Amino acid sequence: MIDHALFDPATIDPETQRLNAEIVAAHAAQEDPWTMPIAEVRARRRAGTQASPAMPRSARAEWLTIDGPGGPLRLRCIRPKPGVKLRGAYLHIHRGGWIWGSADEQDPWLERIADTCGFVTLSVEYRLAPEHPYPAALLDCEAAALWLVREGRREFGVNALTIGGESVGAHLSAMVLLRLRDKHGLGRAFRGANLNGGFFDLGLTPSVRNWGAERLVVNTEDLTRFADGYVREGIDRRRPDVSPIYADLKGLPPALFTVGTCDPLLDDTLYMSARWAAAGNGGHTAIYAGGCHVFVRHPGAMSERALELIDRFLMALA
Repeated sequence: MIDHALFDPATIDPETQRLNAEIVAAHAAQEDPWTMPIAEVRARRRAGTQASPAMPRSARAEWLTIDGPGGPLRLRCIRPKPGVKLRGAYLHIHRGGWIWGSADEQDPWLERIADTCGFVTLSVEYRLAPEHPYPAALLDCEAAALWLVREGRREFGVNALTIGGESVGAHLSAMVLLRLRDKHGLGRAFRGANLNGGFFDLGLTPSVRNWGAERLVVNTEDLTRFADGYVREGIDRRRPDVSPIYADLKGLPPALFTVGTCDPLLDDTLYMSARWAAAGNGGHTAIYAGGCHVFVRHPGAMSERALELIDRFLMALA
């Protein structure tokens, strides 16, 4: 049962309240991203902004290239540091609304998983919309997952495979698991999924529709435009091969769902995690009072608690 007290604004700690106010103010002080060319927004994100400072790139990271459905497909690989026992692999799918973001923009998260959990981490440099609309990103991520199951597992010398991502990365992770089950008979090739602030209903859940204009990382317009950029007009966005929340979820691995109560995508996680549990897959749903969209992006005590739970979840799968 979900603790209703989590949704009482009085339970939000002062640090989180300050952080949320700073994020809103920082976004309000910047140009609206929808008034700029997509290429410029991508470049600004890579360089870092006041609202979203760039994460440092790992000196240990390397790029691997595999065959993909649209040509060569790059995977950013970070191996555990010397002395850490190799326990498995983690396939990561990055956020960015299907139109922004890159595999090298979250190296500190992946270094942490590599060094704490003993997992080789691989982040997929999938094709971005609107240049490459649905299903291009999904097909790239599926190809990366199949490579890891077939060749990568032998190459790295691991058996325990896990998958996960943030926002649309959580969406793509769930979709990959469904495609592995339905197209390849590999529903449990991955032992677990780490799904953080996922965008699971491209038809837009009530929390997205009702959020409004305040840009606490993202707002209603942002999420609507993301879906519009990824899925061309005329495609039913509530098809199970587009929005995983409508799929038959049986036969999938356990998942850890992480979300904050101040995330416009809150309903996506509440609905999806309930359906995941009802399908008998197992896992856990962690809800954090006042957390913004992918709040673990911002250092703080609450983020550290969430990251520690992710570490424990992944390690238990090895």
